Amino acid sequence: MTEITRVPLRPIKKGSLTKLWLGVIVAILLGAGLAWAAVPKGVEVETLTEGVGPSPQIGDVVFANYVGTLPDGTEFDRSQPSPFPPEIFPAGTPFPLDEQGGIIEGFAEGLMQTQKGGKYRIEIPAEQAYGATPPPGSDIPANSDLIFEVEVTEIMSLEEAQQRFMQLQAQMGAQGGPGGPQGAPQQAPVE
Repeated sequence: MTEITRVPLRPIKKGSLTKLWLGVIVAILLGAGLAWAAVPKGVEVETLTEGVGPSPQIGDVVFANYVGTLPDGTEFDRSQPSPFPPEIFPAGTPFPLDEQGGIIEGFAEGLMQTQKGGKYRIEIPAEQAYGATPPPGSDIPANSDLIFEVEVTEIMSLEEAQQRFMQLQAQMGAQGGPGGPQGAPQQAPVE
């Protein structure tokens, strides 16, 4: 028969078990903190004034007045007054929410969290804005977060916006757009 060697167990010193558990808890918290810090930031939307109705979806057009700033407060863009007649199109710049990427990803994501009549502050991380390649000639530095203050004036379907645009074209044609009434060539007055 083989003989088994006995190893005597020594009692654990008072407080050692507590130190061990504290070390395990600190390691878990440190790991969780590092994991949280590694998660990329997302678009943040702060409601300044509540809107009403449903939020826009892909396939809608959002009309909005906005001011775009850098994190230090430097303004880089601002909406301009609408050139369209107010009886056809609402005030504000039209932003079509489509899958072709007509506007920056973070701005589209932020607009989809708004409602008609509301005012919002949309903070967009650089990765969802222009990243390392801002538009040439712009005041936006590479890898800059963007902040927009947005007032949503109207939300409509893309189909409705297209119908209104066709209505505008028809009105311009009836009023004698380029080339005179009904497109007829204009003649110089005879003296």
